[in-house]
Amino acid sequence: MIAIGSNYREPGTGGMNLRDLRYLLAVAEHEHFGRAARACGVSQPTLSVQIRKLEDLLGVVLFERGGKTATPTAACRQLLDHARAAVTAAEAVLATARSLRDPLAGRFRLGVIPTLAPYLLPLVFGPLREALPALELEPWEDQTAALLERLRAHELDAVLLATDETAPDLMGAPLFAEPFLAALPPDHPLAAREAVAETDLARDILVLSDGHCLRDQALEACGQTTALGASLRASSLTTLLNMVAAGYGTTLIPGLAAGAAQDAGIVLRPLSTWTGRTIRIVWRAQFPQRPAAEAVGEVIARRLRGYTESTAADAA
Repeated sequence: MIAIGSNYREPGTGGMNLRDLRYLLAVAEHEHFGRAARACGVSQPTLSVQIRKLEDLLGVVLFERGGKTATPTAACRQLLDHARAAVTAAEAVLATARSLRDPLAGRFRLGVIPTLAPYLLPLVFGPLREALPALELEPWEDQTAALLERLRAHELDAVLLATDETAPDLMGAPLFAEPFLAALPPDHPLAAREAVAETDLARDILVLSDGHCLRDQALEACGQTTALGASLRASSLTTLLNMVAAGYGTTLIPGLAAGAAQDAGIVLRPLSTWTGRTIRIVWRAQFPQRPAAEAVGEVIARRLRGYTESTAADAA
């Protein structure tokens, strides 16, 4: 028989709530109480007290507290998956109940790829607020793979992508076709042409870093597997445009980015044959707020109807 020493403390018997589990996940993600508190919209003392209460309840230390860090303990790491599952399940219950009341009301978390978000969102936020006033749109910008991971983890409600995702657990709809335009330095030989063939860009094409779908689409359009700027590792379209403006090379840009390119002093030309990408909205097949995803997609498609075609014509 093992005697329990006087230092042993029986785990608490109070109830556990989802708020505390969200705090736990936030501290584990940020490994910092201050940043976690800001992410949760509470004061640091409030979050720290709740984490202490959770530790008392569970009977384990969740974080190794340093001067400026909060590192998850081994016990904490074993509990994180369970905490995520509990929060996800609770949010699914709330989302289902909300959709039963009004599928077009409440929070709607929309993921958008980085080569689309800064150009599309300013165009559609107003129409979305007007058409769906009870829907609280929360945009999240990230690359395709990360967005799909968050979508499947119920951390996003729908995503806007430029790739055709076919999987039994996903559904979606095409919204609009966006043409690619040739982006050229003002003194580039191709700038004198009315239209540019994609293969003519292959010699000095610049592309984004790995993980961006636009990188693969641009290289495929030009018949290339590598690019001149292989060492550039541009993580944003803005950096790529600035490099083109500086005369470092050429690139292909999506039509919605035409205004930003022209502001940077870049010459735009349409391609000899139509090349572009189709923007789609994608959601989980069992998503209870499917009417909201479809409504958001319809508003975006209506707002963009004819826009990208006129953008390509303006570049000519």
